[in-house]
Amino acid sequence: MTDPRPLASVVLRTALAEDAEWIAELRADVLRADLERLGRYDPTRVRQRFRDAFEPAYTRIIVVDAVDVGSVALRPDGDITWLEHLYLDASHQGRGVGTRVLAMILDDDRRYRLNVLQGSPARSLYERHGFTVDSQDDVDVFMTRERGVPAVVPPDGR
Repeated sequence: MTDPRPLASVVLRTALAEDAEWIAELRADVLRADLERLGRYDPTRVRQRFRDAFEPAYTRIIVVDAVDVGSVALRPDGDITWLEHLYLDASHQGRGVGTRVLAMILDDDRRYRLNVLQGSPARSLYERHGFTVDSQDDVDVFMTRERGVPAVVPPDGR
């Protein structure tokens, strides 16, 4: 259940190596329903894939009202920046945190790419921020946000 109270603050802090384990657990929780629906959930693999890819230098911790509630990573790859590992604790989903985080991190002068699981509700969040589908298969949807797409300002202006 989401918390209906307004958010006092949403900030990003640099990730530390010791953040890896709780983010791996968060990832397993956040992705479980979609991975189970797709017949792909493996409790060990879902955590290990994160650990293998985790780069603290590219990762920010999402802090809401002084509590760590999620993560997001921006990984440069040539002329594209990959948006990866955007996970929010269930208690903060549906409260505008994802919109505020994307408004904070997306730069109109960069090209972004991401993948989202088929059927994930997160896809609509990315579409609202200018991402469009490049390709898809039975599991993944790859999306790109081209340069020059204006930033989306959260409805509350924060």
